[in-house]
Amino acid sequence: MTALARGAGRPGWSAAVVLIALLVASPVLAVAAYALGQGGLRMPGGVTEMVATTLALLLLVAAGTAVLGTGLAWLVTAYEFPLRWALSWLLVLPLAMPAYILGFVFLSTFDYAGPVQGALRSVLGDDLGALPVRSLGGAALVLVLTLYPYVYLLTRAAFLELAPTAYDAARTLGASRARAFRAVLLPLARPSLAAGLALVTMEVLTDFATVQYFNVRTVSVGVYLTWKGTYDVGSAISLAVLVLVFAVAVLAAERALRGRARYHQKGGRGRGLERRRLTGWRAGAATATGLAVVGAAFALPVLRLVTWALSALGDDAGAVLDERFVDNLTSSLVVAAIAAVVCVVVSLTISHAMRLGGGRVVHAAAQVTTFGYAVPGAVVGIGVLAVFAGADRALVALGVEGGTGLLATGSVLGILVAYVVRFTAPAYQAVEASFSRVSPSVSASAMTLGAGPGRLLRRVHLPLARPGVAVAATLVLIDAVKELPLVLMLRPFGFTTLSVWVYELASENFWERAALPALLIVLVAVVPVVLTFRATGGRADPAEPGAPGGGVGAAAPAALSGSLPPAPGQVSTTLTLDRGRAGPPGRMDP
Repeated sequence: MTALARGAGRPGWSAAVVLIALLVASPVLAVAAYALGQGGLRMPGGVTEMVATTLALLLLVAAGTAVLGTGLAWLVTAYEFPLRWALSWLLVLPLAMPAYILGFVFLSTFDYAGPVQGALRSVLGDDLGALPVRSLGGAALVLVLTLYPYVYLLTRAAFLELAPTAYDAARTLGASRARAFRAVLLPLARPSLAAGLALVTMEVLTDFATVQYFNVRTVSVGVYLTWKGTYDVGSAISLAVLVLVFAVAVLAAERALRGRARYHQKGGRGRGLERRRLTGWRAGAATATGLAVVGAAFALPVLRLVTWALSALGDDAGAVLDERFVDNLTSSLVVAAIAAVVCVVVSLTISHAMRLGGGRVVHAAAQVTTFGYAVPGAVVGIGVLAVFAGADRALVALGVEGGTGLLATGSVLGILVAYVVRFTAPAYQAVEASFSRVSPSVSASAMTLGAGPGRLLRRVHLPLARPGVAVAATLVLIDAVKELPLVLMLRPFGFTTLSVWVYELASENFWERAALPALLIVLVAVVPVVLTFRATGGRADPAEPGAPGGGVGAAAPAALSGSLPPAPGQVSTTLTLDRGRAGPPGRMDP
């Protein structure tokens, strides 16, 4: 029996995985323990209105992204028209536009003082009243435009991989393409649609910055305002429990939407649908639809940001590129780099321990480590604060006056802990995707020759898993640079990142000064979007020239799927995306 089979050196690695799982679960556990310890929930005033607003926003955004994302996925998969291939990947770019950036660009354009309403007043007269831009509908529209790519990516991948047998049979029996789509293909793609909508609603629950532009107060906004306004941990945690209830309800709805039905493809992965060529006005309308969405959600906002940035630099470059810009950029990069290193080390530890054997406890703990990505940011943030509150009470009981001192002032340590809880999932999935391609016999041979677990990691697993490590570090680094809600809640006085700076400038209507840091955030955010598209069907059309290839981006879907495991027996698309593995892409007929 080999050393690997005997499990030599495993207990320490297994214990490390369990400790990591406890760290990731600690915010949720702390929220639950604190809520129970205070004898029940202490809700602030206006909670009923916040719950109703949150529910309405979730429904509006879910409906909008379902219609837009699925419709666009069907358009580029089932039809041939000018610029179809280019639009198939351009439609993913809005994923690189954070909602808090698109939100202030939207307001500056459509608000009362913006060019759109100004032009309307010049034509229709000054008696024209203000349009209801700062409203629930405005917030929902911005969130739909930034989040629909989640649904688009997953349903498009499902359509690419489906075998056309059932669809062709429906067409032979006289069903129109639209009816065959509704009755046959849409039910087959339902697991992917459900996963996409779950991701969308989780992002809506996490956001409490963008919606404040529009004077919309959700439960997550209530958590933030309660903590920052009164430092009332009890009330903030009570609201966080409500956010957690919403999250659990979303996951339950996702399972219900998938249903008990099981969909299988005879003969494995499908060859995709035969596209129908559109001509005349229909071809023009299809192209115009895609361009309109890309323009509204990405191209025009970027153009407006570029215009503002150039104007600001032209007026006074020193005022834009001042010490604060350098300090905020440095703060963002340093914290993001530390978080990336920690998440990669954590992910390597988990994957290595799993390769050493582990057992049921270790496998269960490894699954828990991916849980943080499915927990709304407000719960993670207030959970970290609850952990610090517990540490303060313990230290005070031991005679340490003031405890840690981190609860009232905030800390970079709290931000890093929240980042590790939130971003371990995509890092682990990326690293595990590379580990899965290492043959177990290689590990067993090294252990047989006398290599211990530590040396096995350094000399064998780490070199072979280098592509996954690179993807993991990239994903965490960029997610951390973009992150806003956690930093707003946990940052210490005087600590500002690029995302917080953009939010503060935009909140005070300093659009031009916010443009350059906003452009930097969008620029770095494009990288994982490209990797994600390459891994979820961007190379699924080998007959077309210039189709992008695979590479290390194959692990990127983990950033999308988080910790939404597939139901047994579901379509292979869902399994591939949810587990972050790089299976062979679906093929389409040339």
